Amino acid sequence: MLEFPDINPNIFTIGDFSFRWYSMMYIISFVIGFFLLRHLYRQRHIKISKADYENLFYYIMLGVIVGGRLGYVIFYNFSFYIRHPLQIFAVWNGGMSFHGGMLGVIIFGYFFSKKHGYDFYRLADPTVVVAPIGLFFGRLGNFINGELYGRVTDLPWAMVFPNTAGRPRHPSQIYELLLEGVLLFIILKILLKKNLKDGFVFWSFILLYGVFRSSVELFRAPDAHLGYIFGFLTAGQILSFLMIIAALIGFASIYKKN
Repeated sequence: MLEFPDINPNIFTIGDFSFRWYSMMYIISFVIGFFLLRHLYRQRHIKISKADYENLFYYIMLGVIVGGRLGYVIFYNFSFYIRHPLQIFAVWNGGMSFHGGMLGVIIFGYFFSKKHGYDFYRLADPTVVVAPIGLFFGRLGNFINGELYGRVTDLPWAMVFPNTAGRPRHPSQIYELLLEGVLLFIILKILLKKNLKDGFVFWSFILLYGVFRSSVELFRAPDAHLGYIFGFLTAGQILSFLMIIAALIGFASIYKKN
């Protein structure tokens, strides 16, 4: 059994305000993403003005934050927030959904493409390569917070997380960090270098994330207030299965032309 590192989730505290490592992970992700995405656009010979690029990245950040929050509200705790609507804005209490953030980025990105006359898939293919960077740091933030841990296990690398009654569990945040962050980034980066049809890398991201996330959910403890749906599925698995179905439809659509 491995010892859970005693890391203070707060970097510093001033009065009632605390700046957390989880927030820092978002900042690091956006900074790395800003420069990496610009580099990938240049590699793909995508001509986009400095003003348009900065505007696009603003849309991406807005999609992550707004979509991530609304996704959590709708997918994971709708009954609570319908009774306490003002709590939707209390983001400092936690509660973000990757599936919601992904939908937010896709919607905002689509509107940006239509508004400024860019091909959506041409922008989306290199953009999704950056997504695993945010997933990596996001899961690292979850690990530091001691949240979203796995199910009880007796494996040698099990950890005792805070507030788990001393029962060793799968470090599922690390599983996701490695699969959705490291491995997914490597695969997408390789695909981006190949001469593939526009949209192939985008739908590959949707498909692979769905496969990786639904697999890790087998080891991850379900949300306490939701439990198992139909007795054996988690909310994350259902949303990921929908991603897999959407990806298969997406692949069919881009190869539909004769």
